[in-house]
Amino acid sequence: MIERLVVFGGTGDLTARFLLPALAALRAGGHLGERLSLTGASREDWSTGRYREWAADQLDRHGGDCPAEAMAWVGASARYLRADVSDPADVAAVVAGDGPVAVYLALPPALFPAAVAALHRAGLPPGSRIVLEKPFGEDLAGAQELNRLLADLLPEQAVFRVDHFLAMATVQNVLGSRLANRVLEPIWNSTHIAGIDIVWDETLALEGRAGYYDTVGALKDMIQNHLLQLLCLVAMEPPITLGERDLRDRKVDVLRSVRPLTENDVLHRTRRARYLPGRIGDRAVPAYADEQGVDPGRRTETFAEVELELNSWRWSGTRFRLRSGKALGADRKEVAVRFRPVPHLPFGHGGEAAPNVLRFELEPEGLALDLTGIGTRAHELAPLSLTARMDPAELPAYGRLLLDVLTGDPALSIRGDEAEQAWRVLEPVLSAWERDLVPLEEYPAGSDGPAPRFP
Repeated sequence: MIERLVVFGGTGDLTARFLLPALAALRAGGHLGERLSLTGASREDWSTGRYREWAADQLDRHGGDCPAEAMAWVGASARYLRADVSDPADVAAVVAGDGPVAVYLALPPALFPAAVAALHRAGLPPGSRIVLEKPFGEDLAGAQELNRLLADLLPEQAVFRVDHFLAMATVQNVLGSRLANRVLEPIWNSTHIAGIDIVWDETLALEGRAGYYDTVGALKDMIQNHLLQLLCLVAMEPPITLGERDLRDRKVDVLRSVRPLTENDVLHRTRRARYLPGRIGDRAVPAYADEQGVDPGRRTETFAEVELELNSWRWSGTRFRLRSGKALGADRKEVAVRFRPVPHLPFGHGGEAAPNVLRFELEPEGLALDLTGIGTRAHELAPLSLTARMDPAELPAYGRLLLDVLTGDPALSIRGDEAEQAWRVLEPVLSAWERDLVPLEEYPAGSDGPAPRFP
């Protein structure tokens, strides 16, 4: 296990809300030894003492029910160095030390190329690893160039392009439900499944993230990475093992099988929108264009929907709909598998049977199955729902990812060719949207989003 962790962007929101609590959870679970050291690096002119005070405050705010001893240990093990991530001399001073180091780039994606180039010039000890957050690149060409820079720095197995969705317990349960239950896998195909909706709708609005979000939008922020990753797990062929090669090969197969979108497809199978003023619960929400830090001229979308088809034996004829929106009236975060109706109902005038739907609920984590049964009157059909709540995972998603980084297991990270294929899928959408071929619709904050357009 690597015993040195360096976080560039060590004073940022990602470190405060996720990485520090993840380290505390790892410590509490007995996964970290006494020798692990944490170095935070950023532009702030702080001392190590100031950094430890800040880390303790952030752990108090975001550490949840993690034991106080574990949170205190994280703070005490940290040190701080002021550094410009694009300066090879600064970077070399931060990563200097005995033995390999895990370098976490908790930075805006636009800084990745400069940071990787500085690390290359500074040099990393043998056995080191690097971690990058999504989105990986800004388009296909950017992802390819970043892959070239990374290949000059470290071997592919030492590069961790992380997506915390892959470490969520319910996401992992998609594979568990499919591959460990005979009742599901034989019907996991287009013969029985009409469509699969992969949805991340949230009541949260911009929440002060204009500096990042207004340059990215819903398509790049959610669909290009998180939701395409869920598509891979839902649609992949059963791997031989869950080792990094077998699992990632099957995920790449899914992305390669996505039917290329023509310009006409983009016009009829994608949509974008942004929110107008409205109310979400008891709070008033301004229009996105009026949020602080937003440039209305960018026409950034806060809602994106894309319908895809796969060119594969298993999935020909099944529709996959990926959707994400902000400032909506209700949170809906799920993978909904919609089965085809039965061919015949022998119940006379007892009503209609709604299609069965299997829902993997992502937040809060759970599982639900919508069925049809007999109601209180004989031969009268009525909806029936079976639900299950999952026990909390031992580790939070970022705890699982950090443990994989430190122990060297890249199975849940995104391989370079996979990152490029994800951009290939959406390149036609990005191009058409940039040329305003698809209208930018609007919806009131607190609503269900733009009116349904797809059948």
